[in-house]
Amino acid sequence: MDELEILKKDWKKNENTFDQVTEKEIYGMLHKRSSSIVKWILIISVLELLLWSGISFLTADEEYFKTLEIYHLDTVMPIISVINYGIILFFIYLFFKNYKTINTTDTVKQLMQSILKTRKTVKYYVWYNLGMTAFSFILVFIFQFMYDPNIQKLVEKMSKSLSLNTFYCIMILVYIIVIVVFIGLIWLFYRILYGILMRRLQKNFNELQKIDF
Repeated sequence: MDELEILKKDWKKNENTFDQVTEKEIYGMLHKRSSSIVKWILIISVLELLLWSGISFLTADEEYFKTLEIYHLDTVMPIISVINYGIILFFIYLFFKNYKTINTTDTVKQLMQSILKTRKTVKYYVWYNLGMTAFSFILVFIFQFMYDPNIQKLVEKMSKSLSLNTFYCIMILVYIIVIVVFIGLIWLFYRILYGILMRRLQKNFNELQKIDF
């Protein structure tokens, strides 16, 4: 049994004597927990940014840039990366702002509003990352299909045994499967990582609804 449940149990035992004091104690506990959860959301988002930045830095070798040049993406991809990092930094700023807001909140209503705002920000953050990942895959696959010499050779080879329409349908289907699987894995990662924190925030929100000052 956690500390909040103990407080609630004691509140029920002594509700005629310590109503107001226990309500404040419960609010304080929920405030502390909510602040801690939002802090972890901020920390995880920063670590996530550092992780992907590190991976990008380590994989951005000479072969990578040559591949971008072959695909005619050597100009577009750096621009997309800059925009993407800018948007992610903006989300991190919003998480930090939500954390500071919750820390300075002193009423039940304000805390509930801050929790709802944080949940909405996290939801937008997750959907943005999934959308950007899907967009990047589609863009790379399109230009790869158009300019990759190996793909062109494969088209010529397969066209001898299959019609071009059939071959294109197979390639598109393979691309779609790859995108769906990869996006699904990322969604599962976010579902596990941020889902746990969001459920805890929702639990705090439900408990706050029961408090009536």
